[in-house]
Amino acid sequence: MASAKDEYLPLFETKEAKGRVAYRLLAASMLLAICMVVVFRVKHVPTGEETQGRWAWIGLFLAELWFFLSWILHQAVRWNLVYRYTFKDRLSHRYEKELPGVDIFICTADPKVEPPIMVINTVLSMMAYDYPPEKLSVYLSDDGGSQLTFYAMLEASRFSEYWLPFCKKFKVEPPSPAAYFSRHDSHDPLQPQMANHYNSIKKLYKEMENRIKIVTEVGRAPEEIRREHKGFLEWDTVSSPRDHQTILQIRVSSKISNGPVILTVDCDMYSNNLDSVRDALCFFMDEEKGHEIAFVQHPQSFDNITKNDLYGSSFRSISEVELHGVDGNGGILYLGTGCFHRRDTLCGRKHTKEYKRDWKTEGHRIAGESLNELSETIKDFMGMMYGCPVEDVITGLTINCRGWKSVYFNPARKAFLGVAPITLDQVLVQHKRWSEGHLQLFLSRYCAFWQGHGRINTGLQMAASYYNLWATYGPPTLYYAVIPSVCLLKGIPLFPKMSSPWLLPFAYLIITHSSYSLGEVLWCGGSLQSWWNDKRIWIFRRTTSYIFAIVDTMLKVLGFTKSAFVITSKVADNDVMQRYKEEIMEFGTDSPMFSILTTVALLNLFSLVGGMKRLVFIRPSIDEFEAWILQILLCAFVVAINLPVYQGLFFRKDSGNIPFSLMSRSIVLALIATMLCMY
Repeated sequence: MASAKDEYLPLFETKEAKGRVAYRLLAASMLLAICMVVVFRVKHVPTGEETQGRWAWIGLFLAELWFFLSWILHQAVRWNLVYRYTFKDRLSHRYEKELPGVDIFICTADPKVEPPIMVINTVLSMMAYDYPPEKLSVYLSDDGGSQLTFYAMLEASRFSEYWLPFCKKFKVEPPSPAAYFSRHDSHDPLQPQMANHYNSIKKLYKEMENRIKIVTEVGRAPEEIRREHKGFLEWDTVSSPRDHQTILQIRVSSKISNGPVILTVDCDMYSNNLDSVRDALCFFMDEEKGHEIAFVQHPQSFDNITKNDLYGSSFRSISEVELHGVDGNGGILYLGTGCFHRRDTLCGRKHTKEYKRDWKTEGHRIAGESLNELSETIKDFMGMMYGCPVEDVITGLTINCRGWKSVYFNPARKAFLGVAPITLDQVLVQHKRWSEGHLQLFLSRYCAFWQGHGRINTGLQMAASYYNLWATYGPPTLYYAVIPSVCLLKGIPLFPKMSSPWLLPFAYLIITHSSYSLGEVLWCGGSLQSWWNDKRIWIFRRTTSYIFAIVDTMLKVLGFTKSAFVITSKVADNDVMQRYKEEIMEFGTDSPMFSILTTVALLNLFSLVGGMKRLVFIRPSIDEFEAWILQILLCAFVVAINLPVYQGLFFRKDSGNIPFSLMSRSIVLALIATMLCMY
C-alpha cells in the first residue's frame, strides 16, 4: 500500500536553466582573457621617454581592475539560473476550502506625481483577483495624506459594485479598468453576452474618471461629498502633506484582517494576472518546501515600454536572466513591489527546522479589537525599516539572514504592470536614487558580506553586493569615456597595437561580451535597436546617475545631508508623451546630470575630429597608426552612443531639446578641456 509521502505531488517545481555548462566555459575563457589584459597593463607601463601617458595608463588600469571585480561579482547572478513553475490545480484540489486570508497593501505618496485615477485603477485590479472575496483584503497607504486620494477611493468603492462582478463573470484581464478599456475598444467577440455589460461598465468608468479629474484639478472634494463623509474632517487639522497626523479610514468592513499572507505593491503597478495570489500560495503551502519560503517576488514589468525600449526600462536581462540566477543562490532580493510575504517573517520570526505551518487549521484570522481601539493602535504602528532609499532590499536581506528562503517567480503572463519613466531626466533620477540607496546599504551594517556572513551562501552575498556597488561602476566608466579620447588628441597610445598579440584578449572580450549581450536581448524578445538603446542608457546612467549617487552618499556619510526619497513622476504632458511614443529622447531641462552628459559627448566629438585631423595632416607611420586605432574606435563608439545628445544640442527645435544655456556651458567646458589636453 502506497504511503502518503509516495502520493505527494508538489505544488511547484524548480528547473535548472539549460546551457549552464556552455556559459561556464564561456566565463572561464573570458576570465583567461581578463588575466591577459591585467598582465599586459602591468608589463607595459610607460617608462623612459614614454612617461607622458604614465598616469593615464595607470588610471585606465585601475578602472579595468574595478570592471573585472564587478564582472566576478556578476557571475553570481548568472552561474546557476533556476526557473519556477506552479500547479494551481493541485492547490485547489487540496486546499480550496482552507485558503488563507491575503492582505494587499498598496502604497502611494503624492497625488501630483501619482494621480488618484491611477491609484484607484491599481486598487480595483487587486480587488478582482480570482480568490474568495471574504479572504481578500485591500488597504491603501497614502504617505501624503491626500484628501484627493481619499475622494477617489470613495468613488472607486461605488464603482467596484459594478466592476468586480463584471470581472468575475467574464474573467477580465487585465482587471484594471483603464488598462482593459484602452486595450479593448469593444467587447470580446468570443463572449457576445458581454456586449451590453461592456458598454454600460465603460460608461460608468468614464463618468467616474471625469469626476475624479475635475476634483483633482480643483484640489478639493465637493462640499456635498465632504458633508456626507465625516472622514474629510481629518483634513481640517492637516498642516501639510509631509506634516500631518495619521489618518485612518475604514470602509466596507468593520474589522481589520490579519491574513497570514501579505502582498505589497506600488500604486502604479496594477494587477495583470487573476491567478497571482494562487501562484504565490503554491510556494507557501507546498507540504515539503513551503515552510522554508518567506516571500515570493515577481519582476517589475511595465506596459508603456516603446517598441525599441528607448530608455532601457524593461530591464530584460535583469528580469529574464539575472534574477533567476539570484534565485539559484537560495534567495531573491525584495524589490519593494509585486511581492507576496509570509506575515510572520515581516514580524521578525526566525526560521527553524521545526517550523511548519498547518494552513488547514489556521484559516483566515481577524483582529479582535473594536474598530476604535484598532484605529488608535494602527496610528502608532511603524512598518518596515526606514532611513535608506532601499529599505525594501534591507528588509529582504534581513529575512534571508534569519534563515528563510525566498523565490523569484516570473510567469509568462506578467503578474503586475506599471508605468516606466518617459523622460531621460526621470530615468537618471530614478537610477540615482536606486544606486545611492544600494551604496548606502553596502556601507552600512546591512552589507551582505557583513550581515550575511555565515547566514546566507556566498553566491547570494556576491549577487547582492554586485547591485549594492552599482554606483561605484560610475567613475571608471566616466574615466574610460573621457581619458582615452583626450589622449588621442596628444597622440598618447593606451592600448596595444593592431599587430601585437596583446590585442587578442582586448578584442576577444569586446566581441564576446557584445555578442553575448546582443544574443541575450534577442532571446528575451528584444531587437537590435533595443540592445543599442540599452547600451546607451547603460553608459548614460554610469556617467551621470552613479556619479551623483556617490557624491550624495559621501555628503550623507559626512553629515552634510540626509536621505530623501524622490518619487518618479507618472504625469506627462501630451507633447512629451507623443515624443516618447515616437522614440525621441526627451531632455528639456537644465539638469546637472545633463551637464556631464553633454560635456562628455562634445569632448569625444572634438577628440574624434582632432584624431582624424591628426591622421590626415600629420600622416603618422604605420606603427603610430596601429597604436591609435583602438582609441579611435572607442572614441567613435562613444560618439555614436551620443547621437541623440548631438541632435538635442544642434538640430532639434522642439521643447524637448537641450536648453541653450546648457549647450553654451557644455561647449565652453569641452573646448577648455580640449585645449588643455592639446597645449
